[in-house]
Amino acid sequence: MALDQATLERAREWTREPYDAATRAEVQALLDAGDEEELRNRFGAQLEFGTGGLRGVVGAGTNRMNRYTAGAASLGLANYVKRHAGGGTPSIVIAHDSRTHSAPFAREAAQIFAAAGVKAYLFEALRPTPELSFAVRHLRATAGIVITASHNPRQYNGYKVSWSDGAQVIPPHDGGIIAEVRAITGAGQIKFAGFEEARRGGQLARVTSSR
Repeated sequence: MALDQATLERAREWTREPYDAATRAEVQALLDAGDEEELRNRFGAQLEFGTGGLRGVVGAGTNRMNRYTAGAASLGLANYVKRHAGGGTPSIVIAHDSRTHSAPFAREAAQIFAAAGVKAYLFEALRPTPELSFAVRHLRATAGIVITASHNPRQYNGYKVSWSDGAQVIPPHDGGIIAEVRAITGAGQIKFAGFEEARRGGQLARVTSSR
């Protein structure tokens, strides 16, 4: 079955800016090899932000877990919490596990939140999901995320969202967040604050412990 034109065009888009050089090279290699099956797997669908968040194989593509699909989730979540912070500055706590790319995904989420006007609390080291839930309540944050794919195979990673009670998001917040994430239509919408600049300005804080 030949690769359809829409899927091919989505793949070609990822070989151009604003996608980073490593991502562009990864996709271009698939195009040069004519690997239609892999291109279809990666670009034939969108990695869906479901009730609890994202989960997928790490790699370049719209149907993969990467800095752009995770970035769209972060920007959509930031836009949603700004509408539901109840006054004051909204904030989100970020934790991660030891999977491939968990630490950079967590750091980039903090930079996206800071750029979007949401205070980011970033754990300095690995933390389990229950500690993230405690920290959300302890810091009186609007929401929290943990970068983990739980029990999935090692090639997977994920992005799980909790609300201000520390529990996984439920209606109506889950649907509202999903709508905001789907409204992000391109990598050019995703902005990253400078990490140290955000720390100095108070938009980003490191968390050494929740105790």
